[in-house]
Amino acid sequence: MERVRDIRELPKAHLHLHFTGSMRPSTLLELADKYGVRLPDALTGAEPPKLRATDERGWFRFQRLYDAARSCLREPEDIQRLVREAAEEDLRDGSGWLEIQVDPTSYAPRLGGLIPALEVILDAVDTASRETGLGMRVLVAANRMKHPLDARTLARLAVRYADRGIVGFGLSNDERRGMARDFDRAFAIARDGGLLAAPHGGELTGPASVRDCLDDLHAARIGHGVRAAEDPRLLKRLADRGVTCEVCPASNVALGVYEKPEDVPLRTLFDAGVPMALGADDPLLFGSRLAAQYEIAREHHAFDDAELAELARQSIRGSAAPLDVREKLLSGVDAWLSG
Repeated sequence: MERVRDIRELPKAHLHLHFTGSMRPSTLLELADKYGVRLPDALTGAEPPKLRATDERGWFRFQRLYDAARSCLREPEDIQRLVREAAEEDLRDGSGWLEIQVDPTSYAPRLGGLIPALEVILDAVDTASRETGLGMRVLVAANRMKHPLDARTLARLAVRYADRGIVGFGLSNDERRGMARDFDRAFAIARDGGLLAAPHGGELTGPASVRDCLDDLHAARIGHGVRAAEDPRLLKRLADRGVTCEVCPASNVALGVYEKPEDVPLRTLFDAGVPMALGADDPLLFGSRLAAQYEIAREHHAFDDAELAELARQSIRGSAAPLDVREKLLSGVDAWLSG
């Protein structure tokens, strides 16, 4: 019988983690108490909130909970704590590289404006990376619920701070709102500035959303992308172009995209040759972190250790990590598999 290796010891890269959503539940409760914030009951229980975002009302509730949590991040030290704890959690789960995603406009009102907010975030990431040893970078994400001109402002700012640790530009929130092509200029600015394009797509809507990300935004990675499994030709296109899908199994189930973990099309994408990077998305709301996503692949999709190692390699290859970091992590994957 094959020995089952510890998933937490498998080196991997984490490419889909949202900023506020990375917070520990205990930290949220402490910050809420510190600032006198009355949290919704769904955020104060021992279990993750019951969510379903496949309709407008469900998505609104999800966003309301996220906004409530974000309202507890008010001072630079709160940002520093969140980032350091996210790094610590990732290290525990075997991550050797983390790209954390943030829309700095959401934090600007309490941190002195857009540029001060971004600088606070980048300083926190730099400090946490140095102190924990985890490679960390930032992906700035525009909100598709806002005007495309706002996205262009963010893209220019992200390019301006590329030498401070920003490696990519994304597009998040409800993909049923705002056409991808409306944000094409923002993504052109980001790409021209050397940033990786990684918009969300193929989560709440079908394969057309993924195609729009490829055609209109020239995506190098797709946030989620699981609905591409419904279109064999699109799967082949993703595989041929080597576009990595940042797949978040626990999130997909929590938000009602799929009913059960075994319904998430991990095996379909893997067998089609589509590179994947498993991610935790928003652990605060979904209740599981990075290693748990690999456990889902093992327990519900019968991925053996060689296949789990390949998933880890795909996450590393799809990252913006420097070559020496990638080589070190890939060597670690081989060592994990060889025992």
